[in-house]
Amino acid sequence: MFDIALYEPEIAPNTGNIMRLVRNNGCRLHLIEPLGFSLDEKRLRRAGLDYADYDQIRVHENHAAFVQALAGRRIFACTTKGSRHYHEVNYQPGDVLLFGPETRGLPDEVLADIEPGHRIRIPMQPDSRSLNLSNAVAVISYEAWRQQGFVGARSASG
Repeated sequence: MFDIALYEPEIAPNTGNIMRLVRNNGCRLHLIEPLGFSLDEKRLRRAGLDYADYDQIRVHENHAAFVQALAGRRIFACTTKGSRHYHEVNYQPGDVLLFGPETRGLPDEVLADIEPGHRIRIPMQPDSRSLNLSNAVAVISYEAWRQQGFVGARSASG
């Protein structure tokens, strides 16, 4: 399936929502430190997670450790500075979708490591604020999964 990576996430409820999201779409979650909260916060648990769900989460001490752990994989930076719309990508199992922190997005030094064709964006109306992080992760990750025929999903009849 796919991997979702959050670079220095700041808001516990957003990360909690994303944890629930990846439980539902079969993705793995990577959190790149420093985090703006503790993983023990009850706001994360309030998102409806079981402790077993933490098996699908990896924490990396910094961006370099994350890049090393996922070496050789295609990484797509999901950013308002992207040159391609997210739906124009032909996603492949094993792709990594990298999102920046809620208040500032991915920094230029991280984007510099991503080839320009792998910097993707969600179309928005002019002069509007960016989507909430968990909404953006949902939009892009479900498009990637849709392209794979929703492999592993529960059938409509059961």
